Amino acid sequence: MPRLVEPTDEGIVEAVRQLRRGAIVVFPTETVYGLGADTFNPEAIDAVYALKGRSQDMPLIAHVYDSRQARELVAVWDDRCERLVERFWPGPLTLVLPRADHLPSRATAGRSTIAVRAPAHPVARKLIGGFDGPISATSANRSGDRSPTTAGHVVADLAEFEDLMVLDGGPCEVGIESTVLDLTPGIASEGAPADRPSLPRVLRLGGVSREEIQDVVGLIVDSSPAKHDASAQGAAAPRTPTELLASHQLRERMVSAGEPLVALCFDPDEIETAHRLIKMPRSARAYGARLYDALREAEAMRPARIIIERPRRTDGLWAAIHDRLRRAVV
Repeated sequence: MPRLVEPTDEGIVEAVRQLRRGAIVVFPTETVYGLGADTFNPEAIDAVYALKGRSQDMPLIAHVYDSRQARELVAVWDDRCERLVERFWPGPLTLVLPRADHLPSRATAGRSTIAVRAPAHPVARKLIGGFDGPISATSANRSGDRSPTTAGHVVADLAEFEDLMVLDGGPCEVGIESTVLDLTPGIASEGAPADRPSLPRVLRLGGVSREEIQDVVGLIVDSSPAKHDASAQGAAAPRTPTELLASHQLRERMVSAGEPLVALCFDPDEIETAHRLIKMPRSARAYGARLYDALREAEAMRPARIIIERPRRTDGLWAAIHDRLRRAVV
């Protein structure tokens, strides 16, 4: 069983000591809990890949304290970076930029780019500040499983790792992974004309909306997840068959179903049914924070099928929620 540690000053000191000796530490961010290791220790990064069962060519995200630490990891840091971090850091925005030459190859999965972000969770900030260096991390779950949003999720998912230290920072406030923005298309070294740079690419929607980013840097475009593997993470499908339905379809399905169901819905009090119902928040921020935990709760009831009421709104953070819901359908 992993070891839960309160994030007191003593707990942070112990976690820093673990990182410096090459061990993995699980820590909370505002998005999800992460498996972290020293960015400059290839053996420690290899241990993260092994524990998670992660493909060796999928990069981790380097978690930094601020833009100063980020600039030490990248080859180019331009005005767009400054404007974005001034608005969104610390917070759930990951930037993909050309890597600095002095980084170990394992820190970027052998790629020419590195993904960096400064998390907002106070425990993550205390840990990174105490370590005084970047921590490369991925979500603290087995590959193919859902990202954990509480320390209890980590303990349940990684129960066999008795020596694994888990800093318990409570439930994650955002609850879905960070937005990943690739800024390399607009960098001259990529071959783009200086007067007509290519547009930044959103590789994964998450805790910062497309509209919020465009307010800062202008027009951006969506891109295939294959462009950078950090974008492919998040919202693994439940093991239970799952459907995503409009409101009227959900009600019809609940009436006609001949098998036990659990439904994630907005107004359970308005549905007369013997099936189990889980109420979902109507605010996008609260819905995102609740989603992964609600899917785990639904699976624990062991239904024949999970059905999810499709949110009507698609703007702002709802776009990222719809992305995670589509991935949850099996």
